[in-house]
Amino acid sequence: MATHSDDTQAAGSYGEGSYGEDGRAEGASGKDGRAEGSDGPGAGRSTVLVLDRSPSLLPRLALGALRSPFKRPSAAADVPRTRLVLPGLRIDLARLAAYERVCGFPTGEDALPVTYPHVLGFPLAMRLMSGRDFPLPLLGLVHTSIEITRYRELTASGEYELTVYVDGLAPHRRGTEVAVGTELRVGADVVWESVSTYLARHRTKDTGTGGEREREAHGPLPAVAEWRLAGDVGRRYAAASGDRNPIHLYPLTARLFGFPRAIAHGMWTAARCLAAHGTPQAVLVRAEFRAPVLLPGTVTYAADGERFELCGGERVHVSGGVYPLTGPGAVS
Repeated sequence: MATHSDDTQAAGSYGEGSYGEDGRAEGASGKDGRAEGSDGPGAGRSTVLVLDRSPSLLPRLALGALRSPFKRPSAAADVPRTRLVLPGLRIDLARLAAYERVCGFPTGEDALPVTYPHVLGFPLAMRLMSGRDFPLPLLGLVHTSIEITRYRELTASGEYELTVYVDGLAPHRRGTEVAVGTELRVGADVVWESVSTYLARHRTKDTGTGGEREREAHGPLPAVAEWRLAGDVGRRYAAASGDRNPIHLYPLTARLFGFPRAIAHGMWTAARCLAAHGTPQAVLVRAEFRAPVLLPGTVTYAADGERFELCGGERVHVSGGVYPLTGPGAVS
């Protein structure tokens, strides 16, 4: 995702992701899908649409941008009930290695970083969010949070089935928020899942302060490391993930969308923190994106037990936690 949440200018924010070839089915009518049913997210019936390849990201970004001026966000709007499914997914090991290097994860292991399935799923999410029936404008959509549940270690050499769906809308003090779910399966078992929230800003009557109260409750975390971020971090992450949103690439292209310099991808900041923190095989991860990281720049990684933060001075860019899973379904 390009930008973060409340302290961010929202201009031109699309999201993070990978890219591939277009899927065979263009509509949400279900005639190219596998089945229709009532087991989808939220109320109402859902259509399961099976793709034969990952959608191309850049055309979807462009389509979503063109449709944005004609959309009027509202928490009462309907959302698409299509579940996009991509079976037989194999990992591009060269791209995975590039992702691991730029994010600070170990390379050469037969394991997927905890954040990598988000990259795999984002082209499908973009297909849904760029659609005519998606009620929020893609331009200005801000990635506000992600919650990831990994039930067991995932191998880089494995074969997976990927599912992405829109889970519904909710009012936010600064607009309307949409939840997008992603699931990774091996056979019938869900081995990884996430819910990302994205905010479309518009006027509301709520003026609350929201998430800042949480930090006030526990105070700042102790500093662990200072990271000096080069100006090409956005370009390197874009090459590995496929997200070539211009606000991440160069100062000139970022200025076109209201930013003084290029900014780091939100999911890069989360992945970099998690690479430093470490995660058990069965884990719940939460991250909230609070403010953009300008490139080049210097940030402080702070952590205490389960919690972590990425800060620039007194400003918190990312906050989150890492919580080991126990009980049914968790494999440690």
